[in-house]
Amino acid sequence: MDVTKRKYQEILIYLSIIVIALFCSQHMNVVVSKSMEPVLYRGDIVIIEKTNFIGLNEFNIGDIEVGDIVVYDAVWFNDGPVIHRVIGSNIDGKGNKYYIIKGDNNHAPDPMVVYPTQIRAKVVKISDKLLIIPQLGQIILALKGL
Repeated sequence: MDVTKRKYQEILIYLSIIVIALFCSQHMNVVVSKSMEPVLYRGDIVIIEKTNFIGLNEFNIGDIEVGDIVVYDAVWFNDGPVIHRVIGSNIDGKGNKYYIIKGDNNHAPDPMVVYPTQIRAKVVKISDKLLIIPQLGQIILALKGL
């Protein structure tokens, strides 16, 4: 009986590790370009909070402010989400709010405005410090051939 109990405990531990790993991996994004240098470097991993994680809103999209770094679906870029900084916001002719977004290392804002529905996540800050795991994403970039 003791052996059976230990096996169940071991299985539970492994399942817990898998669940935690899956949860954590869903809250990380790898920086793939140099557009956010010197704040974020290619290969850095940023910790994010999502607008929709399995039906849960981890932050209110209306709380995005100038200076926040967001992850969004860019209609002008087909190779995955973009991680850039919000530099402004405005209201369009239909009364919809939109954001002006730019990579810190880019000379101009992104070519199209970004609506709240395009924003997937926001990079987490604690006491105005971004949560970054430096260069660990280089492994992922190498595996993906990027």
